[in-house]
Amino acid sequence: MTNDTIIQRLASHPLSVPLKAPFKIATSTLSAIDNLAVEIKLADGSTGWGEIPLLPPVTEDRDTIQDLLVQQSKLLAGRNAVDWHLIAGELRQRIPEYAAVRCGIEMALVDALLKSWRMPMYRFFGGASDSVVTDITIPICPPDEAEQLAKVYKNGGFTIIKSKIGHDIDKDLERILAIRRGFTNCQLILDANTGYSVNETLGLLAELRKVSIVPDLLEQPLAREDWDGMGQLVREAGVPIAADESCRSLQDAERIISEGLAQVINIKLAKCGVAEALDIAAVARANNIGLMIGGMVETRIAMGFSAHFAAGLGGFEWIDLDTPLLLADDPVIGGYMAEGPTYKLDTGDFGHGGRLKNIN
Repeated sequence: MTNDTIIQRLASHPLSVPLKAPFKIATSTLSAIDNLAVEIKLADGSTGWGEIPLLPPVTEDRDTIQDLLVQQSKLLAGRNAVDWHLIAGELRQRIPEYAAVRCGIEMALVDALLKSWRMPMYRFFGGASDSVVTDITIPICPPDEAEQLAKVYKNGGFTIIKSKIGHDIDKDLERILAIRRGFTNCQLILDANTGYSVNETLGLLAELRKVSIVPDLLEQPLAREDWDGMGQLVREAGVPIAADESCRSLQDAERIISEGLAQVINIKLAKCGVAEALDIAAVARANNIGLMIGGMVETRIAMGFSAHFAAGLGGFEWIDLDTPLLLADDPVIGGYMAEGPTYKLDTGDFGHGGRLKNIN
């Protein structure tokens, strides 16, 4: 085994970027991201990058993350990045409840390894494709704003609109109708971020049917552990149900599949880490469960990794990697090239290619 891929150093860097506009969902409003970038350097000089989103209570807080990174950096020094999958398992044993931290480290490990191997990341994950086409999200906002955004995104080449809902059914209905006015023939994803009950969900869908609107996908309408309700919606909603907050681990995925609680699973790497995400994708595909790739509110580091992951594996019908398009600034250089909704991954870079600007 070569010494070129021995881990020499792990460091973290602040990754704070304002959003173009406040982003409101059913459970919170975000005006800026305050994430951490993870940098891992190997003996041959190859440097990999990962990202840890800070979005309590979904992810950890900054002080906890930085303490964990210091601890784990001491344990990783001298290890070989070739053993990234083994290391991922060890991280899961040591810090099982800190998935976002594990994910940031795993991302940086894989990226550094592929830089050393001079391999594009989508090829490492299987090479099924070298591009993805993302949706674009309209947050909870007034109807006239939603209609205008829909028009802008239509003109920008997007074909799939994801509308945040779950705050107020009447206002949600008005917003959805406005989006349809602005972009009549878009594919439509509705994402309630756990904001609805079963009856509210079925009621909204009934109202939409009256005006001939049938969503293409309904994402996480219910509370994370409302398993019975999710199963009822699979049986009664008449539209595909995607599990997001309900699927944070392989164990969750296996329950969702065995009990018929969703037709689609939304894999977000920060919820489980890279290695476990591979396991979730495999069990979903083996059981004919649809796949969606999503993320927290992250930069092109995490979204680029996720794009390579989904493109390389293939089989992801739903791509929800639009958050870099919502940021007021891009702190990342290199990486994928965005042309409207299309992220082109075959850029000549190795790994995912993205790295922070202005790092000393």
